[in-house]
Amino acid sequence: MRSLAVASPLPPAAAVRRRPRASASGREVISQCWKCEINQDQPLGNSLRIGHSQGSLQRHGSRNLLAAAAAISIEQAEVSTYLPKGDMWSVHKFGGTCMGTPQRIQNVADIVLGDSSERKLIIVSAMSKVTDMMFNLVHKAQSRDNSYVTALDEVFNKHMAAAKELLDGEDLARFLAQLHSDISNLRAMLRAIFIAGHATESFSDFVVGHGELWSAQMLSYAIKKSGVPCSWMDTREVLVVKPSGSNQVDPDYLESEKRLQKWFSRQPAEIIIATGFIASTAENIPTTLKRDGSDFSASIIGSLVRACQVTIWTDVDGVFSADPRKVSEAVILSTLSYQEAWEMSYFGANVLHPRTIIPVMKDNIPIVIRNMFNLSAPGTTICKQPANENADLDACVKSFATIDKLALVNVEGTGMAGVPGTASAIFSAAKDVGANVIMISQASSEHSVCFAVPEKEVAAVSTALHVRFREALAAGRLSKVEVIRGCSILAAVGLRMASTPGVSAILFDALAKANINVRAIAQGCSEYNITVVLKQEDCVRALRAVHSRFFLSKTTLAVGIIGPGLIGGTLLDQLKDQAAVLKENMNIDLRVIGISGSRTMHLSDIGVDLNQWKELLRKEAEPADLDSFVRHLSENHVFPNKVLVDCTADTYVACHYYDWLKKGIHVITPNKKANSGPLDRYLKLRTLQRASYTHYFYEATVGAGLPIISTLRGLLETGDKILRIEGIFSGTLSYIFNNFEGTRTFSNVIILARESGLRLELSDIPVKSLVPEALRSCSSADEFMQKLPSFDQDWDRQRDEAEAAGEVLRYVGVVDVANRKGRVELQRYKRDHPFAQLSGSDNIIAFTTSRYKEQPLIVRGPGAGAEVTAGGVFCDILRLASYLGAPS
Repeated sequence: MRSLAVASPLPPAAAVRRRPRASASGREVISQCWKCEINQDQPLGNSLRIGHSQGSLQRHGSRNLLAAAAAISIEQAEVSTYLPKGDMWSVHKFGGTCMGTPQRIQNVADIVLGDSSERKLIIVSAMSKVTDMMFNLVHKAQSRDNSYVTALDEVFNKHMAAAKELLDGEDLARFLAQLHSDISNLRAMLRAIFIAGHATESFSDFVVGHGELWSAQMLSYAIKKSGVPCSWMDTREVLVVKPSGSNQVDPDYLESEKRLQKWFSRQPAEIIIATGFIASTAENIPTTLKRDGSDFSASIIGSLVRACQVTIWTDVDGVFSADPRKVSEAVILSTLSYQEAWEMSYFGANVLHPRTIIPVMKDNIPIVIRNMFNLSAPGTTICKQPANENADLDACVKSFATIDKLALVNVEGTGMAGVPGTASAIFSAAKDVGANVIMISQASSEHSVCFAVPEKEVAAVSTALHVRFREALAAGRLSKVEVIRGCSILAAVGLRMASTPGVSAILFDALAKANINVRAIAQGCSEYNITVVLKQEDCVRALRAVHSRFFLSKTTLAVGIIGPGLIGGTLLDQLKDQAAVLKENMNIDLRVIGISGSRTMHLSDIGVDLNQWKELLRKEAEPADLDSFVRHLSENHVFPNKVLVDCTADTYVACHYYDWLKKGIHVITPNKKANSGPLDRYLKLRTLQRASYTHYFYEATVGAGLPIISTLRGLLETGDKILRIEGIFSGTLSYIFNNFEGTRTFSNVIILARESGLRLELSDIPVKSLVPEALRSCSSADEFMQKLPSFDQDWDRQRDEAEAAGEVLRYVGVVDVANRKGRVELQRYKRDHPFAQLSGSDNIIAFTTSRYKEQPLIVRGPGAGAEVTAGGVFCDILRLASYLGAPS
């Protein structure tokens, strides 16, 4: 037999394509129902089955047919009140900030009216601060504080004033009448609480929930004022929840769905304004959805109506890749998976409470986070995302979050290995004192278990563990129960991180290069997060370091420049001209946050305007103080990477390099004094540099902008053997003649000797001075210049002898690596020698090595001048940026 099933109430529009007209006769109804595309394999709801076949109609006759038609006509009355479900619904939630003033409530109404969805369900919070005011009422009443009376008047006046500004006419009168009635009831209830000195949870929830009721009523009237029909819903009539733990409830979806259907059958509407936060128990006792209850309400109701999406309206443009208060260059994420949002919420990110995601997740309903105060921002969409098998690093790491004020508990001992139940006993002790275990890390050897708990709970946990394991500690099976306070958790969150090669390596490399010590590590098999425990004092720096490294923000370098003279000033101008290009093309963001001369310095927290650095150093400067300057750089909490650039020739400044490197500050310099000074200081610097991830670059100390140091290092690091280095340093000659000193001038030679592995002091380098012996005792420049012409004949003789032999005179520095010697002297070279063809102020360096034995490797070019020296320093800055994660 073929049968017709008519649901009571009828199924959704997806199941019933056409509905009978309410005015149709019984015969027309039956005719139309036969044309309905109804799934006949299963009954739909509490259905009425009417048999139809030619034989049955003939047997039962018209009497039965009319009865069937009458039954359908009765059910027809409920068709228009059936709660439709599906994509025709959009759900919006507006928080207290969005509902904070009458103007904002009107703005909410405009947003609702501007939504083109067929049906809209709007969830609202109480006006900003009202929930706190309501809780305060209960607290005052049960504390027997008479001021609850005036506090209640403040609540009344706030809503009355808002209503008078927003509404008028009958709508205003209706709202104020309801407000007066509610306030009267609250006054009586608070009086009872005052007398009893106690408020039950249900009493408190009943009082607090009124803020949402008044918000919903005002918004519904504001929408009606525009001529659009609208109903408001007290969700205590619809949402049913049951306690599921401490300060937490779970929705009863089946009962809530029944009650929503019943409510809609009485008040069908295309726009429904519903209260957030409040609900009822199965026994109809008022309660709340606890923390972030309004968001939770929106996702539950979105699930009940199978909405196309749930939009959470806030005062931010979306979900950030990190806390923007800690990382100034955090970016808005366009999409997140449900799991990513869940992980971010757990680790403290201000996204959504994890409970909010559960209802929509099971139906694949997207949540969109939007900014009510910036409607042009697209926001962040939280939805189901397909697994990306070829995820790159940018795709698989979405964000970073932190939790502060934690303590690490470490339980350690050889007696733990292989003993069943030890971990269970540890966490049972933590559970017994009500501690929240946030992260667990266990060594594979089972020798130790460590876990993180809130710092305020660690004392109780430690006591409980010492009691539980008293005998094991006494017997030595456990060696210690250690508490490490002042910790933070840093979590990297992203889809499929664990299955993408290189993520962990880059994360820990970024931490190491920022000089961050990791206390504990955990990575779940869910592949959505990598968690590390750090010192709380390092947490912000660590967050910025890893965030920058994964290109969620530009690679930033906080730069402090000491010595804005000829070289330093030229460098500042070069940085100014190139900064925008570097940021755009290479993701390098160079911020000069301090400039210090010998007398004054200028400091900035976010970056000096390089277009006017000279004026700032003159007008807005403070007295120069090297310690304060360095402290400003090292304690900066905006940028993760710091570099000091010493453009002086000062020995005092160079003496501080070791301390700066130890603080995690990178050092770049053209100052020769550190590398050509006492050998023990040089060796100490190089040892620290190799042992840490702090960089020390000094290419411009030899040959200004020429790649001499990097060339030498490249030869050595690739296994070549240096035999001899010769060089002509015109800058050094200038130095000699300007200072009449010929014993400690060729720092270039000593630097190259030390780079080649020779442990030489400057005193080990014999220097054949160009200054005649008789002139070295001159007491003034005038005396020197008066006596100098008398030695012209000696120089002419040496030049003539060289020319006669087809040679030229050149003053060179030589590093004889084979014989472990160095010297500086006047030498003669054949005219076809590269050194003989040097002109102007060029420098030239020849490397004779095992590979370049017959034909030395020559580096030649301008070896002096502010432009090329500053350029060499600039190259070192860019090299540092590439080491820290910028594209090379």
